[in-house]
Amino acid sequence: MAREQFGICAEPNLHGSYLLFNVLDDKNDHLRQALSRLPALLDKYADRFSEANLIGVFAIGAGYWDEFYSKARPKELTNFPLMACEDRIAPANNYDLYIEIRSDRLDVNHIVSTKVCALLDDSVELVEQVRAFRFLDGRDLTGFVDGTENPRGQHRRDIALVSEADDEHFSGGSYLHIQRYRHNLNLWNTLEVKAQEDVFSRTKIDNEEYSTENKLPTSHIKRTGLKDDNGNSIEILRQSMPYGDIKHQGLFFVSYCQSPKPFEMMLKSMIFGDEDGHFDHMLKYTQAETGAAFFAPSLNFLEKLAD
Repeated sequence: MAREQFGICAEPNLHGSYLLFNVLDDKNDHLRQALSRLPALLDKYADRFSEANLIGVFAIGAGYWDEFYSKARPKELTNFPLMACEDRIAPANNYDLYIEIRSDRLDVNHIVSTKVCALLDDSVELVEQVRAFRFLDGRDLTGFVDGTENPRGQHRRDIALVSEADDEHFSGGSYLHIQRYRHNLNLWNTLEVKAQEDVFSRTKIDNEEYSTENKLPTSHIKRTGLKDDNGNSIEILRQSMPYGDIKHQGLFFVSYCQSPKPFEMMLKSMIFGDEDGHFDHMLKYTQAETGAAFFAPSLNFLEKLAD
């Protein structure tokens, strides 16, 4: 039975470190060996700093997968869906490797991130690092609770993980999409609280969802709260965290799912809107600066890379 990477479905942490790499020429063999040792490295430091609740996720870029592992490919793995409509843009980037380190201690994240980079050594180039943090009671820097619609309990696994029926060779894995959003908080904060709430269709302080009749078609919940042809909710598991300093702030968006289709449908609904052109008005106040697609394979797959 496939063992999933624990970090995919783990509960939120206080600090996150997101590392994005590109692999250097002729370093595939070295990288496969290094990745096979990453789970053990993470377990070592999770045991040493047991109070930190350390977790990690390792994922391979859609554009790099065939070079990395030519024997088989996850059935639905495709490149990030570049989208643009008027001034609303979801850019697409090619990253070969994604490593997510989360814990309740910033210093532990730093230590483990350093050890990960040392293990990968000269086989990769670190393209971007984002240090993120939990804000208040799990809110985005806009002041609204993030991830309210996330599946809970066992349902998290059903939504986030590929089943054997879906893809027996890659069961226990997950399709991963990331976007680094940069917020215009100066503009956002010019809105009255009620106007901000209308953008989300949710109250700011109490985090209560508007009734159906009060939800604007341009609200974030309306644009992402989609249903399939049978009336079932289309879901993803979000593991996003705020990032930034005094000058630049935003959200590092992370989505896990047993298929890439739900994320793509939500993003399309946000940017292009419905048949009446009602797009997500949250995009007036934030802009995605990056976007990439990955597959996070099972621990079984990672451990066999050394064979």
